Amino acid sequence: MKIVFVLPQPGLSGGIRVIAIYAERLKQRGHDVLLVHPPNAQPSLRERVRSAVRGAGWPNVPHLYPSHLDGLDVPRKILERWRPIIASDLPDADVVIATWWETAEWVHALPACKGAKAYLIQHYEIHDNQPIERVKRTWSLPLHKIVVAQWLADIARNDYGDSDVSLVPNSVDLNQFNAPAREKQSVPTIGYMHAYVKWKGSDLACKGIRIARQTMPNIASVAFGMHAPTTEYPAPENTRFTLLPKSEALREIYAQCDAWLVPSRFEGFGLPILEAMACRTPVIATPTGAAPELVGQGGGLLVEHESPRSIADAILQIANMSNAEWKSMSDRAYATASSYTWDDATERFEGALLRARGKASGASTPARGSVRAREEARA
Repeated sequence: MKIVFVLPQPGLSGGIRVIAIYAERLKQRGHDVLLVHPPNAQPSLRERVRSAVRGAGWPNVPHLYPSHLDGLDVPRKILERWRPIIASDLPDADVVIATWWETAEWVHALPACKGAKAYLIQHYEIHDNQPIERVKRTWSLPLHKIVVAQWLADIARNDYGDSDVSLVPNSVDLNQFNAPAREKQSVPTIGYMHAYVKWKGSDLACKGIRIARQTMPNIASVAFGMHAPTTEYPAPENTRFTLLPKSEALREIYAQCDAWLVPSRFEGFGLPILEAMACRTPVIATPTGAAPELVGQGGGLLVEHESPRSIADAILQIANMSNAEWKSMSDRAYATASSYTWDDATERFEGALLRARGKASGASTPARGSVRAREEARA
């Protein structure tokens, strides 16, 4: 198939990493794959002058930020400036894939010759100052939805009446994320991803660690992130922080922990859950994204939303486990991660694209792996 991914401005988010993985693996399977996206939007002259007058300096936005597409062995087309992607920007194809709510609007407007229309949904983007009603309207567009977690499939069915959705959970590369079996440490070490965006819940992680230290002062903490801790976004005291770790360093960060915190307020999937589990680290997570399916298999603990106290209690529960209890939970975490592979995910994703083509041509049989197919099989 000739497959075109239509992206927003790329960066180092987990969502872009997932797109890069699928693009590369589909190309390896013999498909003709193209990535198309605009560069970063530039401030207008008025915005630049206003910034300078406020004393914030003359804003300088790079044409592109570093992203998971850098160095990817997949053809890539970058527009000359930020603007919506239109038909003349794209070749004719078999399938064209929207990857963000705004790109769904662009893909919907394309003529049929640009390919059957699919919509890779990795989150429900009704937060972070997004235009909520526009986001919601994209869920009603006639694009075949490919969702990464059950809660997104539930939204499609319950809120938008669409049960013919392909559920393709994200996976983890066990060659990249792995660790040998180990013992519980005498000094409990807790890790988390430090982020400025509120919905990631870094503030909840920090508060939970501080509360747990009131009972067990020797708890150690580690973190990584795209931005270093600041006075506005502080880390717990004596946290070992790594800025933008490479894959090998990230694996070592996960593997030095007795528990990994994923206290998100919202989450599309939660890739760090599988990454930490693949490094044999139990996960403490709020029930967002894929956490109920993943952590619910016994490789960690689910905690209440917006509850540093609940996070602290979970930290203390794991810290007070016997070595045998902790190793059992660690083994279950690794077993969970090992059951999710990118080979399986790519096969499901490929099937979802074939389903999109079938729907565009009027075929009525749901593809294997779709939500509708599973419901019909149970009937």
